[in-house]
Amino acid sequence: MSDSYIRLVPTSEDWQPTGEAAASVAAYVAELFSGSDGDVDEVTCEFYERVTLIDAGENTSRIGCPHCDGEVSLEWFLDLVEENYVETGEDLTLRDVTVPCCGWVVPLDELRYEWPVGFARFEVCIMNPTRANKYELDAGELDRVGALLGHPVTQVLAHY
Repeated sequence: MSDSYIRLVPTSEDWQPTGEAAASVAAYVAELFSGSDGDVDEVTCEFYERVTLIDAGENTSRIGCPHCDGEVSLEWFLDLVEENYVETGEDLTLRDVTVPCCGWVVPLDELRYEWPVGFARFEVCIMNPTRANKYELDAGELDRVGALLGHPVTQVLAHY
C-alpha cells in the first residue's frame, strides 16, 4: 500500500518553531481534514537536528538545471545527498553544487524540481489526507499555518 503526504516546511531552512506553536499547528491541520468530508491518518511534527531534505518521494521524477535547462539525473542528486550529508552527518544546507549537465555551480534550492522539495529543520507531516475536492492546502490555509508557527511555510506533496 502506498501513502500520500502533505509536508509543511518553513521557508527558511534553519528556522524552527516553539513546541507550543508546533502543537497548535498540528491541531489546526488535523481539524482541516476532519469532519464528514475529510480524513487523515496522522499529523506529526518533526524537529531535525540539522537541515534535511524534505522530498516529494515518487512524485519527484525530474530535476532540471536552471542554467542550461538540461536534466539533472535523480540518481546523481540522491547520491549527492547520501554521500555529502547522510554519511557525513553534515547539514544539508543550500550550498552550491556543480551540476553534471553543464558544469554550472548552482545552489541546491535553485534546481528545478518537477514537484517541489524543501530543505528544513522542521516539518509538519500530514499522512493520507483527504477532503472533498481538495488535497493540498490553499493559500489561506498556508498563511494560517505560518501565522500559528510564527514563520511562513510552503508545502511539499509527497507519495511513497
